[in-house]
Amino acid sequence: MSATTRLPHPVRAAAMAVAVVFLVVGVLGFVPGITTHLDRITFAGPESGAHLIGVFHVSVLHNLVHLLFGALGLAMARTASAARAFLIGGGAVYLVLWLYGLIVDKAGAANFVPVNAADDWLHLGLGLGMVALGLALKGNPHARSA
Repeated sequence: MSATTRLPHPVRAAAMAVAVVFLVVGVLGFVPGITTHLDRITFAGPESGAHLIGVFHVSVLHNLVHLLFGALGLAMARTASAARAFLIGGGAVYLVLWLYGLIVDKAGAANFVPVNAADDWLHLGLGLGMVALGLALKGNPHARSA
């Protein structure tokens, strides 16, 4: 690597990686075989019968949220301060989604995302992981390194 080549700030790299994972998951939510019972997917609500890798309850809305979250993460990864905000703020959103999953009636209309128990545990892990990354990766929050 030449002296002029600079790696992105660690918090930017982490935000980009998380964002790419969200984009991939959003796309995979529409891929037959990777998403089981794709023929039973609905736009939203607990009646959607589709499950990513046969485990995580998904709907069109759920997949679109992943795609939008990934796009937002890539856009915010342009600066270290915005990347940190994406990780900490996005992590907080996922912790709220985890709490929502714990209290919502999984068969009720309020479960519009929809979520199941596997999603709840994943949201807890994502939330804690994203917040931890945002807090742990220190440095100049105004860095615009490449």
